[in-house]
Amino acid sequence: MHKDNVIVAESLVKIYKTKDIEVLALQGLDLTIERGEVMAIIGNSGSGKSTLLNMIGGLDKPSAGKLTVDGKDLFKMKEKDLVEYKTVTVGFVWQNNARNLIPYLTAVENVMMPMQFNTANPIKNKKARAKDLLELVNMGHRATYKLSQLSGGEQQRVAIALSLANHPAVLLADEPTGSVDTRTTNMILDMFRAVNKELGTTVVIVTHDREISKSVERVVAIRDGKTSSEFIMSYADRLANIEGFGGGTQVELAVLDRAGRVQIPREFLDKMGLEGNRLRMFMDDENRVVMQAP
Repeated sequence: MHKDNVIVAESLVKIYKTKDIEVLALQGLDLTIERGEVMAIIGNSGSGKSTLLNMIGGLDKPSAGKLTVDGKDLFKMKEKDLVEYKTVTVGFVWQNNARNLIPYLTAVENVMMPMQFNTANPIKNKKARAKDLLELVNMGHRATYKLSQLSGGEQQRVAIALSLANHPAVLLADEPTGSVDTRTTNMILDMFRAVNKELGTTVVIVTHDREISKSVERVVAIRDGKTSSEFIMSYADRLANIEGFGGGTQVELAVLDRAGRVQIPREFLDKMGLEGNRLRMFMDDENRVVMQAP
């Protein structure tokens, strides 16, 4: 069956250049995300996950490869197209609420703000749309409150409503729970699931927190600028997650790139006692690939 992939990255490369140095942030990364998924991208600092988020969001341009989002080729976009793309196709939720919201506006006024810049698909009744979104994230009773009157978790819920203002195909969340407690973290994750269920919006969460990623069905791990492995939730736990329990068991799968290469976790190499960069690889009688130190 054909998959409806809303995000497709193929052999994606990003090089940052300064006067004296070049930094290879992404090294031929491959990734597909299906429409309607709630998934997470994890990785340590410097792994390339934030670079990938910025490119999917149209905030940074790829150096080479292929990147399409909702059928739009980000390599071919001109500046005018990018402005429309960032306004309509993707929505953002940042860790820092100062980046999400304007402090002197009320919650409903904040949610209405992105609609003012939507000339591609104008929304007629902006206030009604904003109120509906605040109700969706359980903030309808705080519509007239300003940021100083809201807790950190409430501000993040308003930020989620704002990110959905222009009916985006993809919601991008960058460390959305980095500055809140565990209880608020669970509440925000519940909001993402509710948004996905009610609106069908694809939700991509970028985080370094492995515990958060256990609450979604699929996790892609990035290491050294490439996808290194995926964590897939079992069917039974996926059903439990749909019912709102979350925290399911996930199975880790290695990811082959288009050339058939796979990243071997450092802990595996350490246990093998590998010296140098060579190892013995063969297939046993049960068609399992076995790797050994030479």
